[in-house]
Amino acid sequence: MNNISEILELLKKLIKTPSFSREEDKTADIIQRFLKLKEYPINRKGNNIWIYGKNNKPGLPFLLLNSHLDTVKPVESWTIDPFIPKEENGKIYGLGSNDAGASLVSLLAVFFHLDGLDKKYNLIYAATAEEEISGAEGMRSIIDDLEKIDLTIIGEPTNMQMAVAEKGLMVLDCIAEGKAGHAARDEGENAIYKAQKDIKWIKEYKFPKKSSLLGQVKMTVTQINAGIQHNIIPDKCSFVVDVRSNEKYTNKEIFEIIERNIESKVIPRSFRLNSSFIDLNHPIVKRGIELGINYFGSPTTSDQATIPWASIKIGPGDSARSHSADEYIEIVEIENAVSTYIELLKDLEIK
Repeated sequence: MNNISEILELLKKLIKTPSFSREEDKTADIIQRFLKLKEYPINRKGNNIWIYGKNNKPGLPFLLLNSHLDTVKPVESWTIDPFIPKEENGKIYGLGSNDAGASLVSLLAVFFHLDGLDKKYNLIYAATAEEEISGAEGMRSIIDDLEKIDLTIIGEPTNMQMAVAEKGLMVLDCIAEGKAGHAARDEGENAIYKAQKDIKWIKEYKFPKKSSLLGQVKMTVTQINAGIQHNIIPDKCSFVVDVRSNEKYTNKEIFEIIERNIESKVIPRSFRLNSSFIDLNHPIVKRGIELGINYFGSPTTSDQATIPWASIKIGPGDSARSHSADEYIEIVEIENAVSTYIELLKDLEIK
């Protein structure tokens, strides 16, 4: 696909169509119709769409190009209609334009281009659901349906720099238990005070293994709830901890350290969103460095956390625009992304 205008029109169609997490069916339909016109056999599971290269050959490794269909809901401070794509001064405004519509359509253009080349790998393109909520019916749901993947390009707004590591995410529900009593008398055991001690440890503890790319493991108490009325000593205090892991620890290892050090009961919602890391000697990273592309460790999670294969996260746009009012992508960013992806991938040897 050499015609940038074609993928820009596709992006505008996607912006016009609300695609909140778990409600991506209509945007999945748009992608499916588009691919049908290109005469590619289409695979669909729920709101996930994927296709294989027409020129794939037996025995070659598989490269997956992936980005997501879903968006967050628009914040109240939008000054324009988030579902009416507005092109102005070289920018396209609209919900999902930056995160991650630009990556989605750019990678599709790259897929078509690479499929026409003689290369040393096979291609898969996947437009997937529920990335914004790390949902079970997104990328995770199709892993077993795909061929064995050797390398994945995850399209997310990174200013076309390579995220070679990504922090993991674990959410903990913690409960401190005390004993109820009358606030006017010296009785009971205040669960808030017990939680306070544990929260202080969470705030101050430093995990000894620090990552050169991702820094420290970060723990943040983000919610707290206790008490039923002013004159009753609370017998229970619950709080939520947001944990961002580096590649030095699994989420389960972090959980075990926390559980040993605080009195509150600790209940993990999931261990599955672990930190990811690709070796800096991997051919894709070395190729990127040769092209002058910088690499970094990303503090935010993506579908990298759900896949068991080597991956980098790279795409047009700026993460700072994501989930914000009047989100936009510059057209030149899409143009540059397509050419950069092609240079990065066309002569790649996946080992």
